[in-house]
Formats: sequence, C-alpha cells, structure tokens
Amino acid sequence: MANKNLRIREKTIFDGIFSKYILKFLFSLWFKVAGWKLCTATPEGAGITIAAPHTSNWDFVYALGAAILQDVKIYFSIKDSMCRIPLLGRWLMYLGAMPIDRSSTGLGQVEQIKQFIETQKGKRVFFLFTPEGTRGGVAKWKTGFYHVAQGCALPIFLAKVDYLSKETGVFHIFKLTNNKDDDIQAMQASYKTVYGKYPTKQLPPYQGRMPSIGDKEAAIIRALYAINSIKGVATKMEISAKAKIGELSNTMFDFLIDNGLIEQGFLERAEITYQLTLAGKGCYLHLYSQDNLLARPNG
Repeated sequence: MANKNLRIREKTIFDGIFSKYILKFLFSLWFKVAGWKLCTATPEGAGITIAAPHTSNWDFVYALGAAILQDVKIYFSIKDSMCRIPLLGRWLMYLGAMPIDRSSTGLGQVEQIKQFIETQKGKRVFFLFTPEGTRGGVAKWKTGFYHVAQGCALPIFLAKVDYLSKETGVFHIFKLTNNKDDDIQAMQASYKTVYGKYPTKQLPPYQGRMPSIGDKEAAIIRALYAINSIKGVATKMEISAKAKIGELSNTMFDFLIDNGLIEQGFLERAEITYQLTLAGKGCYLHLYSQDNLLARPNG
C-alpha cells in the first residue's frame, strides 16, 4: 500500500501557550539584553519569504525569535522522506516543516501551499526560503522561491538578520513583475547593505551601509519607483509632480547618481530624464522598511 501523502501541519510550535507566552517572554528578554530589534512593520496574510544573507545557523534562531514575537507562523520545505522518520519526522512537522514529495504521485509544493492558505485566512503565514541554499559561499541564488510565488500568486516578503544593525524580520513586500531577471537583481540589490554573521560568505557581497539621505531624496526614489513601473523614465518635472514636493535641486539628483541609486538619460528633445538603477530599487526597499512598508509605491 502506498504511503499516505503528508500535508502541512496546521498546529505547530507557533501555536499554543508555550509559544505565545513562554517562548515570547524568553525571546523578548534575550533581544532586549543583546540589543536586537525587530523590523517594526510585519505584513499581514501569507507570503513567500526569503531570508538572506544566510551564513550561520544563528540566522534561523533570530528569524524564529522575530516570528514568535510578531505572531507569525513559519513553514519551511523539507524532503517528504525526512518527515516519515519516527519521532524525528513528528518533531520536524511540529517545527513547521513542509513535506515535499517530488514523486509523480506526490502533491506539488505550489498546490500544497495554495490549499493550505485557504484554511489560514487572515493569519500571518510565511513560507521560508533561503535563496543561497547553504551557509557557505555560493555563486548564485536558487530561484525556486520565485516560481513558487508566481504559482501561488503570493507576494515575496524580504527578511533579514543584520548582525551590524542587530535588526531582524521582514522589511519589504516585493510584488513580482513580468521580468524575473530584473526582479531577482533588484531583490539582491536590497541585500547588499545587510551584514551577515560571516559577510565574506554572503551573496550578494556586502557593500556597506545604505547612503544616508533626506526626506526629499527619499521622495525622489519613491516617485521614480512608481513612475518606472509604468514608463521606465521620468523628467524632473514629472518626478516633482509625483513626489508632491516643490523645487528639486540638481544637488539632490547628483547625490543619488553618485551613490548609484538613479541614473541619467536623455529624451529625443534633449530633456534630461532619470530612472532607478537596480541598486536604487534595493535602496527603496530599505527606505520604506518601517512606516511605509505596506504603502503602495504608486499610491
């Protein structure tokens, strides 16, 4: 007789008194003593969550703490066979393991997630992926998470464990476009200012902290993010109208260009236009990691 297909377990370590009170108290105390803080805005509902950079087993501990403190349920993919091992399998499922059976008779990952989230209306459920795939150095990201997000019609939540700023949690909701390569590069750009426990092993490489910019520079980036999603480039007048701010000085634009956040081009009539670089899109994600996390870029 064939083995019965395993499904995602609804009740896990994130449910019940142990998590809601005991673990929450312990993590709260630990974070306070160690000086760690949470990304303050946590998205509602379900999402495919990528966690980067991943250079240490401690990454999961901090991510677990953030999830418990913010009432989030985390699920992670694992081979179906591991979940069938007596005792170990039950423990893994309790921790949030999502059993994946890749045989012809198995329920696919996308279909399993789609069926599960139908039962989780209104709950914070994050399906966790580490695009680096390992704690060691890698040459490129694994992009299976992208195809899962497409198949499930879910946003991608970008999460981090930054050992320099001592901040952990989800810092942005990334909505997919029709350009996978561009999306992946933009997501990677947002992690270039995140400092892993062992930064020499992380991908993309750590490139230093995000440039310190003011409100008007932030408004320019946000306006360009909205305009770029529609037409690609914009003039200073269009940016000013979208950003709803008055005079835009050349100094502000020069600063953003020098830091690789926007780039300059020309229209046929020789009017200067601007657009975001991939690094600029990454910078946008950090700029709006707090109060504006859930704000629509083109709102």
